[in-house]
Amino acid sequence: MRFEPTSRVPRPGNDCRRGAPSDARSDGFAGGCISLIVLLIEIPVAFLLGLTSVLRGWGRGDEQVVAPAMDWVPILWLGGFTLAVLVVAVIFLYMAHPFAGAVQLLVAAIALVFTIAAWHGQYERAHPPEPPTRAGMPHTPSNHVTDR
Repeated sequence: MRFEPTSRVPRPGNDCRRGAPSDARSDGFAGGCISLIVLLIEIPVAFLLGLTSVLRGWGRGDEQVVAPAMDWVPILWLGGFTLAVLVVAVIFLYMAHPFAGAVQLLVAAIALVFTIAAWHGQYERAHPPEPPTRAGMPHTPSNHVTDR
């Protein structure tokens, strides 16, 4: 009995070449279409979040003497939107859609910048700078006897 390796081992043909795309990967066109569809959903959602945040603070007057507390609602809304976009990006990357995942990561980064800006704006509103004092002295009630 003679062993012939060529008879038992199939030679790589057109079906077994290394450069052939696997079924798990998708082409760039499918990733671009998916990315466009998701962006068309995310843009109105982000617009509505921004609009509700602006309208929420519209009726507030600046006549308050005491600094208002931080309003966490816009920060949490934008943070939730950022987290949702990040989850969608991870799902796209896991499903082998690198272009759509990269676009979603870019959208998540932009949403994170807006979330941090909203937090900073609320922090500045809740913690206003102290008023300037005379000659660098701490603010003390005026004493008419010593002011002369």
